[in-house]
Amino acid sequence: MIAALTHRLALSLVLLGIFAGPALAQLPLPRSVPAPPTAEEAPVALLVDITSGQVLHARNPDRRFMPASVTKVMTLYLAFELISAGKLDPAQVYVMSPAVARDWRRKGSTMFLDEGERVRVDDLILGIANVSANDGAAVLAEGYAGSVAGWTQAMNETAWRLGMSSSHFGTPNGFPDEGRTFTTANDLVRLARALLARHPDKFRHYIGRSGFDYKGIAQVNHDPLIGRVVGADGIKTGFTNESGFSYLGTAQRNGQRLVMVLAGVENARLRAQVARDYIEWGFAAFERRHLFDRGVVVGQARVQDGEARHVALVGKGALAVNLPRGSKAALKGTIRYAGPLRAPIAAGQEVAVLEVTAPGSATARIPLYAAEAVRLAGPLDRIFNAFALRLERMVSALAGLVP
Repeated sequence: MIAALTHRLALSLVLLGIFAGPALAQLPLPRSVPAPPTAEEAPVALLVDITSGQVLHARNPDRRFMPASVTKVMTLYLAFELISAGKLDPAQVYVMSPAVARDWRRKGSTMFLDEGERVRVDDLILGIANVSANDGAAVLAEGYAGSVAGWTQAMNETAWRLGMSSSHFGTPNGFPDEGRTFTTANDLVRLARALLARHPDKFRHYIGRSGFDYKGIAQVNHDPLIGRVVGADGIKTGFTNESGFSYLGTAQRNGQRLVMVLAGVENARLRAQVARDYIEWGFAAFERRHLFDRGVVVGQARVQDGEARHVALVGKGALAVNLPRGSKAALKGTIRYAGPLRAPIAAGQEVAVLEVTAPGSATARIPLYAAEAVRLAGPLDRIFNAFALRLERMVSALAGLVP
């Protein structure tokens, strides 16, 4: 069913049989399918199916821009990481210091904190996530790190670990800082993917509410999708005069999650319309072709210094890719990894990527995970594995000489 060829540590697959199976059941295509935004509507636009890693549409995804309050998504992610590590407690109480009050009291979007006011971390996170509280982000930053600068340093270190190589943060809230804070659409999608993958429970608890009521002051969430688009659940809008209107948003339907980035939009009304059309287009203009059932082994990767010389690779759940509706294109897949992989390897560790291509479609890059743990080999096992690897390479070389 599947012809395989190992070459330069990549397993190439001609995707026949199961890969050419019927598409997953889809709703009928609406008579009028919305379109992606034009360059005039959104100079920066990116729509990604993070379920498969497939880019559905992109315009200037690596162009740097000022994210404004979308910066707060990194503050939220850092807070979630600290909570998971047991270093930050949602029940903790921080106080708005005189320094933070001087710089941030009632400055821009706010949850109306006052100097000396005691506020729980839980409320700070809710205020940051749902009413874009600049003061809340500053109080959280100073309360945990001892200073706003200390928190922003941690934000940048976290961005570096996530691979957000074209991003830098100068504030915890994205307030204009003479261009010291910048990012790209690709980096924001990377951040959103980590947020959803690592902290799904915290995401559901804190993000995507219709608003936030604190101290008897009710404010609404300005997210353009929540309550208006089926499956929408966040993430964050942004605006400054310098940056224009931006948005990092997501929606999930039938096990498929799309993430979008918009930047440089002229006004809030246009951002709302463009965001809704963009996400609806993403769900409507494509059909998902089933690749592998949950738990099915996709391929293998070589392992160095392990008790086993190979490790089986599986997806996280069933695997599918997006194709334009009605497409009958043949698919081709390649498993790529930086290898051989070095033991020890934990079961469930992300170790490879399945790249799936088809004529006329963007490449899907689907993460693959080790199906089982591979422990570090002992001295005798290493000698045996080295000998077996040499023998395998000799056989492969001889096979290449046979016409």
